[in-house]
Amino acid sequence: MHAYRSHTCADLDKSNVGDKVRLSGWVHRVRDHGGILFIDLRDHYGMTQVLCDPDSAAFADVEKVRSEWCIRIDGEVKARADDLVNSKIPTGEIEVFVREIEVLGASKELPLQVFGDQEYPEETRLRYRYLDLRREKMQNNMILRSDVVSSIRKRMWDQNFKEFQTPIITASSPEGARDFLVPSRLHPGKFYALPQAPQQFKQLLMVSGFDKYFQIAPCFRDEDPRADRSPTDFYQLDLEMSFVEQQDVFDTIQPVLTGIFEEFGGGKAVDQEWPQISYKDAALWYGSDKPDLRNPIKMQVVSEHFAGSGFAIFAKLLEQEGTQIRAIPAPTGGSRKFCDRMNAFAQKEGLPGMGYIFWREKTADSVAQELGIPVKEAQAKLKSGEVEGGMEAAGPLAKNIGPERTEAIRQQLGLTVGDAAFFLGGKPKAFEGVAGRARNVIGSELGLTDENRFAFAWIVDFPIYEKDEESGKIDFEHNPFSMPQGGMDALMGDPLEVLGYQYDLACNGYELVSGAIRNHKPEIMFKAFEIAGYGKDEVEKRFGGMVNAFQYGAPPHGGCAAGIDRIVMLLAEEANIREVILFPMNQRAEDLMMNAPNDPMPDQLMELGLRVIPQD
Repeated sequence: MHAYRSHTCADLDKSNVGDKVRLSGWVHRVRDHGGILFIDLRDHYGMTQVLCDPDSAAFADVEKVRSEWCIRIDGEVKARADDLVNSKIPTGEIEVFVREIEVLGASKELPLQVFGDQEYPEETRLRYRYLDLRREKMQNNMILRSDVVSSIRKRMWDQNFKEFQTPIITASSPEGARDFLVPSRLHPGKFYALPQAPQQFKQLLMVSGFDKYFQIAPCFRDEDPRADRSPTDFYQLDLEMSFVEQQDVFDTIQPVLTGIFEEFGGGKAVDQEWPQISYKDAALWYGSDKPDLRNPIKMQVVSEHFAGSGFAIFAKLLEQEGTQIRAIPAPTGGSRKFCDRMNAFAQKEGLPGMGYIFWREKTADSVAQELGIPVKEAQAKLKSGEVEGGMEAAGPLAKNIGPERTEAIRQQLGLTVGDAAFFLGGKPKAFEGVAGRARNVIGSELGLTDENRFAFAWIVDFPIYEKDEESGKIDFEHNPFSMPQGGMDALMGDPLEVLGYQYDLACNGYELVSGAIRNHKPEIMFKAFEIAGYGKDEVEKRFGGMVNAFQYGAPPHGGCAAGIDRIVMLLAEEANIREVILFPMNQRAEDLMMNAPNDPMPDQLMELGLRVIPQD
């Protein structure tokens, strides 16, 4: 018999009754039932119940074991009584009577329990990640991640993509985040960088004549952490193709991701139609370039209804250049209680509040107030038809702008009795983020968001440039390597009107994919960087390898990258990306388990010619 096991803890069933077996695993829990000891023995594959009583020579040793001890047992498979069968596990019809036990690894007192669903501080979970990973949910998440990556590879191979590995140590290259620098021992005073993405290398592969490349690529960015982003490293499905247009990239990645979400999405519906929405429209309608289309709410511009109105705050605001008033429709949100909750939300976001109007059936109270008569008299007038009933607008804004304007707003937004609308104003970039978050909260609280669905949308037509309002300087707003729509001709006009062949894929409020058709023509690249204030010499210094390569017959090419961590996070229905990463950093970019970052040894610094300057 094998030294450690004849079967896994998921293998045994009724056909094994009477067999002598050997199992190894962890003690999930111990139960003492009147002198009979029951142990749920767990390994990576499943759980088997083993038991021991004083008739066994191993009983005294079995009494000593505790949760999470690693043990080996030898014993006989027995059938459970019919009323004791556990149908929830594959081994539920049998149990193993222990004849011999060996402790393979005893455990100290546990800092966190593996059995059960207790909640622990994240710092504790990360410090003892090896214990946290033994928990059933974490085991399932990591298996899911492995299976997703495996399926992605197969789907890419099926489309005739070749997998290549690009360098991990390379030159620093601005990709929109800070580099992790690596000092060179052989070249004192100089530094390598960990790649933020394989961007330049995959483009060089296209110049090298490889038509379809992909890689499950590690990427390194020194970023501030958040729930859906790791502060140090992450993995992406990185791909690039030659002789393609934007739609070709869409048509390549869509079946891959559709298949992944259908395979691992737990039966949720997966949208087959992926709309293409311009960046400008996404900002207007959803307040975000990663909209959650499960929520049907679309925001609209309603400035005309407030210009010159009795609501002075908005009326004066609209006298300033570049300002707008936008409405967030809220179907079924027409109650003062809900409107007050959303007003409180806006205040938590740092705003004074959020204007609102809601529509309701006309009441005797409102008629009495409008006509200056007692409520009973108003009731009588409504009942007799002397005062017309029906719908009325309520809320502070409605009183200030009057019935004609509120009715025009209602008709524009397509609202009716029981609905509401919320309003934000100013320069769009200043309030779009809050408006987008408000839209999400409204959709969720009113039950408008379809939680049982994966909804995808391509966000296209990103502007390449932006202007700093204080300095007036033009700089890149998005990927500087994107081909401008219209090529060189587009760069001869207003830079703020230049759009790129750049695109993102949003799913349920997360950015899953980002990519572009690349700028492969050196003269267009030099001009694009010149507009942003980078001279030819600086471009050649920063991107010399790629610029030089483009002068030797570069093909048109494009591609994208899909975030593996975020994909798995969505499939696992987790809200935090650290739940699907084996050994993540905490929110301060620290590895509590391995004590990183740590202080270098003096001889290491000396060898590298470095000195650490203490921070005040």
